[in-house]
This record gives sequence, structure tokens and C-alpha cells, in this order.
Amino acid sequence: MVLSTNPAAGIASLQLCFYGAGSLAEALARGILNKELTAPSQVSMINRSNRERLAELSERYGVHTILNGADLTNEQFLQRADVIFLAMKPKDAAAAIESIRPLVSDNQLIISLIAGLSISSIERLLDRKLPIVRTMPNTSSTIGLGATGISYSDAVSPEQRAIAEAIFQSVGINAIVDESLQDSITGVSGSGPAYVYYFMEAMLTAAEKLGLDSASAKDLVVQTVLGAAEMVRLTGETPQDLRRKVTSPNGTTQAAIEKLTEGGFSDIVVQAMLRSSERAAEIGADFERSTSK
Repeated sequence: MVLSTNPAAGIASLQLCFYGAGSLAEALARGILNKELTAPSQVSMINRSNRERLAELSERYGVHTILNGADLTNEQFLQRADVIFLAMKPKDAAAAIESIRPLVSDNQLIISLIAGLSISSIERLLDRKLPIVRTMPNTSSTIGLGATGISYSDAVSPEQRAIAEAIFQSVGINAIVDESLQDSITGVSGSGPAYVYYFMEAMLTAAEKLGLDSASAKDLVVQTVLGAAEMVRLTGETPQDLRRKVTSPNGTTQAAIEKLTEGGFSDIVVQAMLRSSERAAEIGADFERSTSK
């Protein structure tokens, strides 16, 4: 695995088209524009029918849609794009990708944000081998703190790799991985924010049982989680070493850790992450079956 953290060259001359206008598509578009990798006039966003959503994105970011796209159709946005982002819902993905088969050309870069959808499945749906980037972003991308797993088809050139990495660096960090590890990325960082939120939910419940009002409890829990993550990032020490430093013998923290250990906390977290990865593989297998018919 290679972690990529250095920004790549600019993409200002490229036309970017997002097929799908959900939260991840918006996060990427915002990141690209906030980092000034390109201008809003170079970005188009399309979806199947939600004109209100397109109007909202156009007003918020100045991107092109069928509502303000110089009379261009969705099909024309796709045809003229240098980079096409597949950002539709997984349940709609197969039919949507098949529908654009006549519109894509060999020199376009396809970037998929669809969990579980393999490069080979996309190639089958498009009926050709194209430069395809498979990614697994997480929801923290919406605030520029995302973690994205990236895998490439053999047809992706070094220049196209730089483009893809620049895009995802605009919303966080990238892990460049073999495609066989994409399910692992899902288990670690793709679903990862939800594990932290679930733990925070439990901390908030406990804080209120201890007599704190909900507002104070939220502030304390959020700051505690934020501070702990920053300690790991800034000190370079392992979570295990930092935990040991704050766990005094027979102290309050040791009492809490012992109770977590009794409940199998560590094993449960490991099992949960393995199950997330396993479920990603199951979804991928379903895609494989549906696209190979």
C-alpha cells in the first residue's frame, strides 16, 4: 500500500461531469473548487430526475446542470467530459452505466464512487476496457477530512493517476491499493466513521447518566474524541502507547479499560470491521452476478 499525500498537477483545462448528485459527489465538487483545481464552469452535475437538487448545487457552487448548461443535455455533458464520475446509488448503477455505453469514448477517465462495483464489472457494463479508477471515499470527505482507497485499471496512464489523486487529495488523504484490498478499505475507513459515531453515542448516554446536561455532554465528548485523534496524528505515537501513558495503575482509566476488556470491546470492534469487509465482498459478488448475465 502506498499513501499519497502530495497534490498532483492541476486539472483546470479538463471538463468534469458527475453522474449522480448526492453527498459524495457534492463533497468532491466542493473540494475541487475550494482547492481551486478548476473553475465552476468546468464542472457539470447530472442526475436522473431531481431538478430541485440540481438547482441547489448550481446556485451553491456555480456548476453547470441542465438548468443552466447553455442548453446542453445530460448526454452532451457526458460526451464532452474528460472525466466522468460514477456517483449514482448502487441500486441504480448497473442500468445507469449501461445507458451511457454509447456516449463514452476511449480517451475519457472514468472514476467510480460506487461501493462494491469492480473495475471488471464496469468494463462489462460499458462493453470495453477504459481508464477506470475505483474509489472508496468516506463521508468525512464532506468536510475535507476524508480517507479514500484508490485502485486503477491497467488502462489508466500516469497523468490520469495524477488527476485522480489530485481530486481526492482535495477532500482528504488517499491510500493507493490493489483492487483486491478495496473491501478491506471499506471495513477500515469506508464504514469507519460510523464506528466512531456509535462509540460517541455510548459516551453521550453515559455522560447523561452521570448527571451532565446534553449540551455539555456533547461538547465534552466531541472534544475528547477530537483531541485523542489529534494526539495520535501529531505525536506519531501509537494508540496503544498513548493509552498506556494515561492509564495509571489502579486509577480511574484502568477501571474503565478493565470493564471494556471484560465486555470484549476489542474483539467486537475487530469482528465488526471484518464483517463490514465481508459484506462489501458480498455486495461486490452480487454486482458481478448481475453484470455478467
